[in-house]
Amino acid sequence: MSDSPEQRLQVLRSLIHHHAHLYHTLDAPELPDASYDALFRELLALEREHPELISADSPSQRVGSAINTAFTPVPHVVPMLSLDNVFNETDWLDFDRRVRERLGWELAVGVPYACEPKFDGLAVALHYEQGVLVQAATRGDGSTGEDITANVRTIATVPLRLAGPADAWPTRLEVRGEVVMPRAGFEALNARQLAAGDKPFANPRNAAAGALRQLDSRITAQRPLSFYAYAIARLEGAEWPASHSQSLRWLAGQGFQVSELACTGPGPHFVQQAWTHLLTQRDALPFDIDGMVVKVDDRRQQLELGFIARAPRWAVAYKFPAQEVSTRLEAIDWQVGRTGALTPVARLTPVPVGGVVVSNATLHNHDEVMRLDLRAGDTVVIHRAGDVIPKVLRRVDDDGHEQRPLTALPAQCPVCASAVIKEEEAAIARCSAGLYCPAQRKEAIRHFASRRAMDIEGLGEKWIDLLVDQLGLESSAGLYRLTLEQLLTLPRMAEKSAGNLLQAIARSRDTTLPRFLFALGIPNVGESTAAALARQFGNLPALIAAEVELLVQTPDVGPVVAQSIRDFLQEQHNRQVIAELQAAGVHWPEVEAPQPQAQPLQGQTWVLTGTLESMSRDQAGDRLRALGAKVSGSVSKKTHAVVAGPGAGSKLDSARELGIPVMDEAGLLALLQEHER
Repeated sequence: MSDSPEQRLQVLRSLIHHHAHLYHTLDAPELPDASYDALFRELLALEREHPELISADSPSQRVGSAINTAFTPVPHVVPMLSLDNVFNETDWLDFDRRVRERLGWELAVGVPYACEPKFDGLAVALHYEQGVLVQAATRGDGSTGEDITANVRTIATVPLRLAGPADAWPTRLEVRGEVVMPRAGFEALNARQLAAGDKPFANPRNAAAGALRQLDSRITAQRPLSFYAYAIARLEGAEWPASHSQSLRWLAGQGFQVSELACTGPGPHFVQQAWTHLLTQRDALPFDIDGMVVKVDDRRQQLELGFIARAPRWAVAYKFPAQEVSTRLEAIDWQVGRTGALTPVARLTPVPVGGVVVSNATLHNHDEVMRLDLRAGDTVVIHRAGDVIPKVLRRVDDDGHEQRPLTALPAQCPVCASAVIKEEEAAIARCSAGLYCPAQRKEAIRHFASRRAMDIEGLGEKWIDLLVDQLGLESSAGLYRLTLEQLLTLPRMAEKSAGNLLQAIARSRDTTLPRFLFALGIPNVGESTAAALARQFGNLPALIAAEVELLVQTPDVGPVVAQSIRDFLQEQHNRQVIAELQAAGVHWPEVEAPQPQAQPLQGQTWVLTGTLESMSRDQAGDRLRALGAKVSGSVSKKTHAVVAGPGAGSKLDSARELGIPVMDEAGLLALLQEHER
């Protein structure tokens, strides 16, 4: 059983937001860089395949994480963008090809590139006015950072005023660079931490970030920090250098420390040689690096290439390969995710990998465990891809392996003891108690309350967290038992807000069977399938009693989806929650099974895009489904028609490219009025 693109994107965005916050704001990362990069690459790949699912709050549309409210916010006049990554020579050559194609160069001509180490530290922006340092800020979310001026002033390699004659200083200058902690200073700092009985820092990057976020700059002054300038972001009152390499030389002349390892040369093969050479020097360097930054050297070409949402098209981070070590596999535990997926986790004898002590590693799924033939007590090789998430790579053969017990897939959920289901061809096993399992509780309630499901206005993630964590809400059925007195015990919950929430919950009792089925969160059952099931069976008891053979007679329901429905509705815990919901007054009218002639749009797929004035897109979709149509979120060759209102974007473009008929709102209304008579 696999998640839909929408579901997987939701999971990826939630994970990336969570780990970006840990990394950028709290300086407490749980993932190595390589694991985070892998999540981000999967997100970008899915969004490329489904551009209609890109949302404004996607991590692909922003940089970094939220700012720390302990510091004064600093808006970035020039956004602090991130860099896209490449991980091998094939990816690098693809990047070079795209650069040359956008510049219109012949393939045989080499683009001049500038190469420099990718420091593993904290990005900082330094602002100078009339040659004097006036402000320093972190990256933050790319648009707004944190004011860390007092702390940055303590770093000896940060010029407090520019070098050279004052009459040659620019009126305004913004310099971007990286604050790092050299390895020798990091080891000395940790020795002092241990001697004082304090917890040592995990790696130099964390130590540097923590030092910069001290509220007392005297503590920062005691930390061995260094600043390397790598770019000019803003320059007024002076002429811009013509290339990146000239910018570095200009910055050095102004008193900034720049990397002595920076180099320039033409074409992709020069870059590959520079990357290989830097990789051989990696362990001998006085500071941590995790790759090489490659930039188109010519500034005019940079401006011509421009930017995408979160990264320049003229620069890329060419990451270093994974680092590997061996250690003992102590045990294999099973974690249950928010969607019920069971993930095996390797518990390891702690071992340092790439500067981080690793004690856990992902095993992805049970098939991976069986493929590697992993058993508790084995010696395993782990690696961090691109200095990211630890992964078990392989098992080291030993004489005792065959005597150790096999690793079996649990028959029951380790959290709620409900049945674990795994489709024959699927890689993921899941807990079947989607409405009941504590591990899935918050996600199940969030989905239940969402606009397209029960539409409980005002019940967002923050309130759901409080309801579960502080009031012990066990399932969506518990929403209908909440009282005003209970809600008023929650922090920042005023009486008016509590009353509005209770009214919204009460209104949701009056719903439709398709919405209710969708709200249950049955795996593989989206809105269209929920509507088809409601039309096919007419009422809930008939659906619950249906065997797989009967379920597959529903349009668009195949054997896999039918089995998902059957497993979900036969799980006793789920049926108990459904019964509690009905007992709490959730109700809907029975659906009359339509006659074939009453379904004029049967078999047609419609897409809605842009803004509609006379009704919402949800309402328009419901009316189209009532006429037998399937309403999709993406345009394909199978699309019958696209309804486009003001603000229509990529879906309208796709329809025109594919020759799909496009209809405006007036045409839709005429069609609906014709068939709804």
